[in-house]
Amino acid sequence: MAWMKKTAVGLVAAALLAGAGAALYVQRSFARLDGGLTVAGLAQSVQVLRDGADVTHVRARSPQDAWFAMGYVHGQERTWQLEFNRRVMHGQLSEVFGPATLETDKLMRGLDIMGAARRQYEGLPLYAQEALQAYARGIQAFHKNRPQALPPEFQVLGVQPGGADGAVWTAEDSVGWALMMALDLGGNWGNEFARLSVARTLDTDRLWQLMPPYPGEQPAAAADLAQLYRSLGVYRPAGANGPAAASGAQADVQAAGFLDRQIGAGMLAWSDELARNAGTNEGKGSNNWVLAGSRTVSGKPLLANDPHLGLSAPAIWYFAGLQAPAGRASDGTPIAAIDAVGATLPGLPFVVLGRTDKVAWGFTNTGPDVQDLYLEQINPADSTQYRTPQGWAPFTVRQETIRVKGQADVVLQLRSTRHGPVLSDVQKSHADVLDLGKYVLALRWTALDADNQTVVAGLKTNQSKTVDELFEGLAHYHSPMQSVVAADDQGTIRFKAAGRVPVRDAANDIRGVAPSPGWDARYDWKGWLPYDQTPRDDGAKGWIATANQRVTAPGYPHYLTQDWALPYRYERIAQLIEATPRHDVASMQAIHRDATSLAVRRLLPYLLQAQPSHALAAAAQQQLQGFDGVMDAQRAAPLIFAAWTDELARGLLVPRIGKERFEATYGKRDYRAALEGILERNDAWWCQPMSCAEQSSAALGRALDRLQAAYGADPARWRWGVAHPALSAHRPFSSVAALARFFDVSVPSHGDAYTVNVGQYNAGEAKGPFVNRHAPSLRAVYDLADLEQSRFIYQTGQSGLVFSPRYRDMSATWAETGYRALQRRPGRWVHTLALNPAPAAP
Repeated sequence: MAWMKKTAVGLVAAALLAGAGAALYVQRSFARLDGGLTVAGLAQSVQVLRDGADVTHVRARSPQDAWFAMGYVHGQERTWQLEFNRRVMHGQLSEVFGPATLETDKLMRGLDIMGAARRQYEGLPLYAQEALQAYARGIQAFHKNRPQALPPEFQVLGVQPGGADGAVWTAEDSVGWALMMALDLGGNWGNEFARLSVARTLDTDRLWQLMPPYPGEQPAAAADLAQLYRSLGVYRPAGANGPAAASGAQADVQAAGFLDRQIGAGMLAWSDELARNAGTNEGKGSNNWVLAGSRTVSGKPLLANDPHLGLSAPAIWYFAGLQAPAGRASDGTPIAAIDAVGATLPGLPFVVLGRTDKVAWGFTNTGPDVQDLYLEQINPADSTQYRTPQGWAPFTVRQETIRVKGQADVVLQLRSTRHGPVLSDVQKSHADVLDLGKYVLALRWTALDADNQTVVAGLKTNQSKTVDELFEGLAHYHSPMQSVVAADDQGTIRFKAAGRVPVRDAANDIRGVAPSPGWDARYDWKGWLPYDQTPRDDGAKGWIATANQRVTAPGYPHYLTQDWALPYRYERIAQLIEATPRHDVASMQAIHRDATSLAVRRLLPYLLQAQPSHALAAAAQQQLQGFDGVMDAQRAAPLIFAAWTDELARGLLVPRIGKERFEATYGKRDYRAALEGILERNDAWWCQPMSCAEQSSAALGRALDRLQAAYGADPARWRWGVAHPALSAHRPFSSVAALARFFDVSVPSHGDAYTVNVGQYNAGEAKGPFVNRHAPSLRAVYDLADLEQSRFIYQTGQSGLVFSPRYRDMSATWAETGYRALQRRPGRWVHTLALNPAPAAP
């Protein structure tokens, strides 16, 4: 008994010690928010103040110290996020996650993201280089004398910040992160490749029915694409050169230990999705609108913005204010005073979206065609050469080595042509489609050009005082092109598309919508659209809105793209603006809240006419009674509609293009325009061997089978929000059930891909096909009558440290479209931290 008592006491003591140690670690992982810290590298003291809305305000005595302190704060709050993002763009994830992330690493090395970043950094003006250097030094200073414990991601994964060489962040990394945003938003090479793929089984007319041009327009390409590719013999022979039955990464994931297996499986799925969806604008969008004083209660402009990006925990944004007086660069170049507050991107030292004391701005993605794929023909007599207009020329070849955890290094031989990198060397999907012994695909992409100075534009926006000054600064904006709306306190409003767009030859009969023969000079770009000729609107009708729809006015002389987003969100915003003669902040917020899907209304009659012989058909139709396309999280009807359209797409398209091709191109691309056209034409070819009405009924029957299996046999208890939570997933712990409940942020959400309050889902996902993964990454409303009355919200919290109560404290407010104050001079400070320079050495 004495022995048992001693053992019990020992176990209790050990548990108490472990608990105390865990509690101490949790406390030590928090960011220091109050008091003072000595930080080597500062010239003078900087105040870091946090207000009641948890916005961080950096107040410095020079621009350089402001940028340095912003880096330090990002290091405090988003350490793991910076580390993960740095590894993504460097193609170094596999050092941590093994072969699961090899495809992503290959793609980043193939695109040479960091090589392009270094070349672009060298071309920046000195003051911009010094801004990025100061920011990087701030991150480095945080790690050099770190006042808090490393977050658990580092502990669990056994990773040190900066990896083996300890390079936690460099100035070139900031340029690289701007490029990564361009990769996320500025591409259509995925659409080009999809058209090449489906043209193997569809003739060109059917191809344009599957992937229609923008409503009211003819296809941009005059060429017979299907005939062109067949005549060139680009496709791999049936049964040859196909994909392996199972990848090495999958096998290694299965062989790993439990935790590594869980993490590896999740990272493998994420990596494959990133590689598959790179170069596509499908499912990516944003809203912004601005009203002139003639349309507002106050007589001054109102502006709203909600950029739609992939949801993550922590969020992509960090809200901060920067204030510093005018200064000079080391060569004497004047630097204007900085005074801005809004959304920063960890990795960049300025406010990306927000306001100064006199002007506010918001972005949406313009989506011009700035990526062209080129078929490069390989010399049959010498595979080191490809065909050009002048004859055969050698590929440029470089070697990259990827370190892989638990395995030998992977050595890549990467080719490029006069157009750019050979994507076929790093995208395994090309082997499924192309005869790689005869052709490869190379990418021409504006963002990789050495003259990309997007970061200069970002720095200048933070110094602007008028709409004119803002757009003068945005003349430096390169990639990805953005539809910018702006307003100032003098009453000026404006829209302009800012960014680089290529000019194509009049003889170019493909116009970049599908891969072009790389040896034919008429398909080469001929120059650039001047900034003064990009689309512009000065708001003559009293308001301007963009939602990724076509932004060019009738008669606009230049071709930008045909891959605009369907105009449903824009049309709904226009309806809501016109429905109220004069708006205020509350009515702007109501537009943000709107969950009416005009796209649902277009197809809803076909669903209501469906007559499946299913036991739940009558109960399901009862849930659809009175449904008017409002995608309310508390209703069953939106879930029934979503499942029906998914099954309808599968039922109509798989027999025509094949299961593998459908799965490779479906998901974020939902083929909604194709479905609308098929049903409205009552197209017997697509609907065969049944009628379109029979296909619709059969699709509803399959949908009800799925929903019954997942949510029970009572449709009255089904809820869209249960199937459609907004999931801000953590990388890499989202795939580990025991950890995901702590690291992920999930809340029921309204909307679909076509609502103003957007809720984009990926129907191609086997797990969680209706989960909202792409939504308003922030919402903001700016009142130019009193900019201190401006509002914002985003979907997680300011802290990226999982144990912090500030990790997810905005999520519920965001889900219900609430807001926090966005002020430059709040009434009180909740936290006050002084960053003090280290004493000079004696």
